[in-house]
Amino acid sequence: MDQTTMLLALLPIFVIQIGLMIFALVDLIKNPNPNGPKWMWGIIIVVVNIIGPIVYFVVGRRNY
Repeated sequence: MDQTTMLLALLPIFVIQIGLMIFALVDLIKNPNPNGPKWMWGIIIVVVNIIGPIVYFVVGRRNY
């Protein structure tokens, strides 16, 4: 597998990761009271890559 093929194979994962991160950060900014401090969720979303935004949507988001 050459580099071009590998980059093309990883491109969808990269796009999904960036999309989830942006969507989660925008939701975090708009959410008045998440479960826990906003700074903590911001760090989790950005640092933990694909899993961080998913954890935020499952655990950190309050729906009233």
